[in-house]
Amino acid sequence: MDAITLLTTRYSSPRLTEPAPAGEALELIKRAALQVPDHGALRPWRFVIVEGKSALSRLGDIFAEAAIEEDPSISLEMQERARQLPLRAPMIITCIAKVVEHAKVPTAEQIQSAACAVMAMQQMAFALGFGGVWRTGAYAQQDYVKQAFELGPDDEIVGFLYLGTSTSSAPQRTPLEPASYFSDF
Repeated sequence: MDAITLLTTRYSSPRLTEPAPAGEALELIKRAALQVPDHGALRPWRFVIVEGKSALSRLGDIFAEAAIEEDPSISLEMQERARQLPLRAPMIITCIAKVVEHAKVPTAEQIQSAACAVMAMQQMAFALGFGGVWRTGAYAQQDYVKQAFELGPDDEIVGFLYLGTSTSSAPQRTPLEPASYFSDF
């Protein structure tokens, strides 16, 4: 897929199934993440690949425990919903902004670099014929989840990139008109 087609047709695929990227495809996705803008060459990111029923179920247990910690009276139904969330894809790459103190590179810029990494991985997956959706939600902010991923006090979970093979076609979207969003200074 050429770059123009990629950048003008990419879409999120929330319905995913096997196969997930593997081998050379996964290696290219990883390499794309490492090519993003990175002021000061701080490499302020860490990625955790969650793949396979056992690992995805462990992440679901972490989400359920986080939900219980957030609201001890949460229903069993909502606990089970939290437990099932990671099972919506065969692979999830958790992207973490590993923030370091730096005089010239503020925290926000480091988090933005990590966010660029998520976008680069999703675009590479799309270019390789895979589907993906970048999710955050409450679990990305909850202390229990952050502790499970061994985050430092200034670190952030930038997103959970769900990857696999899309089970649906590209959505019909009305193209946005650039003039509605761009202006001259």
